[in-house]
Amino acid sequence: MSCLKTDAALSFDTVSDFRIHEVELSLPQGDEILVEMKAVGICHTDLVARAMSPAGTPAVLGHEGAGVVAAVGADVHDVAVGDCVLISFASCGLCDSCAAGSPAYCTRFAEANVSGRRLDGSATLRHGAEVVFGSFFGQSSFARHAVTARRNAVVVAPGSDLVEMASFGCGVQTGAGAILDILRPDPTSRVIVYGLGGVGMAAVMAASYLGARQIVGVDMSPSRLETALEVGATHVLDGGDPEIANAVDELTDGGPTHAFDTTGNPAVIRGAARSLRRGGTLVVVGTGPADVSVDVQDLIAGGKTVRGCIEGDADPQVMIPRLVRLHQEGHLPMHHIVHRFDFGDINDAVSSAVSGASIKPVLTFSTGQ
Repeated sequence: MSCLKTDAALSFDTVSDFRIHEVELSLPQGDEILVEMKAVGICHTDLVARAMSPAGTPAVLGHEGAGVVAAVGADVHDVAVGDCVLISFASCGLCDSCAAGSPAYCTRFAEANVSGRRLDGSATLRHGAEVVFGSFFGQSSFARHAVTARRNAVVVAPGSDLVEMASFGCGVQTGAGAILDILRPDPTSRVIVYGLGGVGMAAVMAASYLGARQIVGVDMSPSRLETALEVGATHVLDGGDPEIANAVDELTDGGPTHAFDTTGNPAVIRGAARSLRRGGTLVVVGTGPADVSVDVQDLIAGGKTVRGCIEGDADPQVMIPRLVRLHQEGHLPMHHIVHRFDFGDINDAVSSAVSGASIKPVLTFSTGQ
């Protein structure tokens, strides 16, 4: 038998609801593992991908998967059936970036994560006679089972809370990783986080763990501002305030030393860069319009840095165990932001994410198909 029949949430176009259908999933090849999903986070990137799905091609999205290994390929010797794993993004493992420990900048990143197929060009999913856009971020985990390369999976201890940890493979890794390994605030730092979704909340948690002097969360949702205070923010500001720039300057006593943008909004990014105090750094992770203008003279005069970041600059095999440890120690209080939905209620979960009612919706899977 070369395939497994399982249920998956299929997206048939850019606007319709997800529909759960039985699909055929390829069994793992030599360096791959088959994972029975226990939880999968819904990320903004999933919704962006649905909106950009190839016309006429059904797709299985999902890229914050967590589950139990159900089978391994012939070349996999360090993972066993029954192991608990968190799945992260895909990378080739061979290019210069991967060899240097920076798989987030793999030269084949797009091919590995958003081409809809394995790196060798083969498809992992079919629906009837039709090939399905799969291997999304190396997994396509909006399904009861997913096939992924061994290098994309991180083994965690038995009994780990896979629901709370599901988004460690992307959203939390992106937000916390950018703080822990790029911005690296210290007890003298003033940090501002624009956009308090799952990524922004993870950034707030990480900045709190590092003991930043001031952590300011900015959002337009009163409930998210309240939650940010619960997970580590020292102050919050209403992002809809037309005087937000003055409010930031006054609250931070002359501007933040570190800023983090998850919105992708050109006006927010421009304002964030402008607000930095001399020598400050802004990290941008939000996807939006490709062209954003910033005041270059201000950057030069202030010695400021604006840089992008994919997946927190992380190597998942290093970062995810670190996040797991921080979670176990209480520094990543995910219970404040995770909202659980049954897999069959995926459209309710998506609606909750779009409306902002849920910060981090996570789909859970009951036993069996």
